[in-house]
Amino acid sequence: MHDVVIVGAGPVGLFLACELGLAGCSVLVLEREPEPRTPWKADPLGMRGLSPASVEAFYRRGMLDPLLKASGADDRPDPEEVAPPRGAGHFAGMMLDPADVDVAALPFRLPSPAAEGVMTNLEAVESVLSERASLLGVEVRRGVTVSALVQEDESVVVRAGEQEYAARWVVGCDGGRSAVRKLAGFGFVGTEPQFTGYVALVTVADPGKLRPGFNLTPTGMYLRTPAPGYVGMLEFDGGAFDRSQQPTREHLQAVLRRVSGTDVTLSDVQLASSFTDRAMQTTTYRQGRVLLAGDAAHIHSPLGAQGLNLGIGDALNLGWKLAATVHGHAPDGLLDTYTRERHPLGAQALDWTRAQAAVMRPDPHAQAIQAVIRDLIGTRDGTTYVFGRTSGSSIRHDLGSEQPLVGRNAPELRLEDGTRLGDLMRDGRGVALDFTGDGRLRGPAMVWEGRMRYAAGPARDDLGLGAVLVRPDGVVAWAGDRDPDREAFERAAARWFGGPAV
Repeated sequence: MHDVVIVGAGPVGLFLACELGLAGCSVLVLEREPEPRTPWKADPLGMRGLSPASVEAFYRRGMLDPLLKASGADDRPDPEEVAPPRGAGHFAGMMLDPADVDVAALPFRLPSPAAEGVMTNLEAVESVLSERASLLGVEVRRGVTVSALVQEDESVVVRAGEQEYAARWVVGCDGGRSAVRKLAGFGFVGTEPQFTGYVALVTVADPGKLRPGFNLTPTGMYLRTPAPGYVGMLEFDGGAFDRSQQPTREHLQAVLRRVSGTDVTLSDVQLASSFTDRAMQTTTYRQGRVLLAGDAAHIHSPLGAQGLNLGIGDALNLGWKLAATVHGHAPDGLLDTYTRERHPLGAQALDWTRAQAAVMRPDPHAQAIQAVIRDLIGTRDGTTYVFGRTSGSSIRHDLGSEQPLVGRNAPELRLEDGTRLGDLMRDGRGVALDFTGDGRLRGPAMVWEGRMRYAAGPARDDLGLGAVLVRPDGVVAWAGDRDPDREAFERAAARWFGGPAV
């Protein structure tokens, strides 16, 4: 019996597998597709943007250099300076200028070796995670389709093909049409679609008729990317296209002509797919011994490019909590904080895409709102707000503390000897940073040795703090002032790391 069976070997499932493997859990990943590589994962169709929060997650697990190399993005920021954003993305097809982001207004930012966002593709992400998972002893079985799932008191049995696989826990990371979600009976609620979207790799006979970039039109939207032949389009048809059918050249050409207002001609279609803005979310991310992460727990349109980053955040949040539960030292209720912390963020992402769809509707009311939004995001405050939402820098979990850093992703704190927080997080443990001169938290921190690392010394920039406790997912669990309270530290450590380890 494995500790955990993960269904789905996409980025979310593989990242979670790495987190569990790093914590010493036995992990089996079941994947329906027989081969890891497809044209949909390589450039240009597989191109994705990793947010600063996701890039930092790879950095703190020692996977950023391999990721940059696999992505062909070897340029790194100056680790001595707070890096400006490389891109600010868009809202409803309206591009934002990264130069307009007020970096000083973003909370608790310190210099970091992690880049402010990386353009990559699914193939690169999965190759890096697959290699790391293999090194950590994770087994991946491909070409197996899950058809049944039965929960028992102390285990879950998954049937795939003729085989049955038993595990103490099962996590569905198997995408928007998740078999695990359906088999385990999760409630799935939300809103129905307003549009059908298409992405396609085509040969355009007269590309000059299509303007580059995002183009909002009186009848929809189309996107012409720098990659030759890679086009996207939205048509507000109420999601009427039958997505069980492959879009034909004639259909794609007709849609493109309608939304572009041109007589553009597609002479050939190599690959094409459709999507909608259907926005649904499970009511909980856990049913007994079955959990969900990524698109299995929430689906929405790709507007704003939130899906991959949201799923990586799910995996990062769940991994250490599930591992502590497997090993028997999780405090009461720890695993339930996964839904409590991640469900609101999933709901926010769904609303973010709904808002964009509403603004893009081809009617006078939406277009009037669009003009107002365009003015707002043309300001420095507006651009900074949107960047804060899409980059992850505005995320703060409610952990019951008024201390403004608690609940946020920890900034890249660094000791005077050069040791960075990222250096201390490679093994997936929590971190206690003690900036006091007397090392007063050494004794209490050693009580949880094996679950957290302790590092002491003056910091290059301590943000006015005397000590910080960081969870394995990088979230600040507790922060003390210049004269930190030892008992408050111990209460926070027990809350997140359980009873004393020694």
